[in-house]
Amino acid sequence: MNQGRIWTVVKPTVGLPLLLGSVAVMAFLVHFAVLTHTTWVAKFMNGKAAAIESSIKAV
Repeated sequence: MNQGRIWTVVKPTVGLPLLLGSVAVMAFLVHFAVLTHTTWVAKFMNGKAAAIESSIKAV
């Protein structure tokens, strides 16, 4: 591991939860943005695949 010296600055008991927590928060934010800024994802999640197919054909 070429970045092993980071643990001389930050304890692993602090750094690892921060790292994993920030990854989880970013994943949540990306999924939330996709759900709120698209029209087809919510329909797809509710099982309305036919509406999605017709909207794709319209494009």
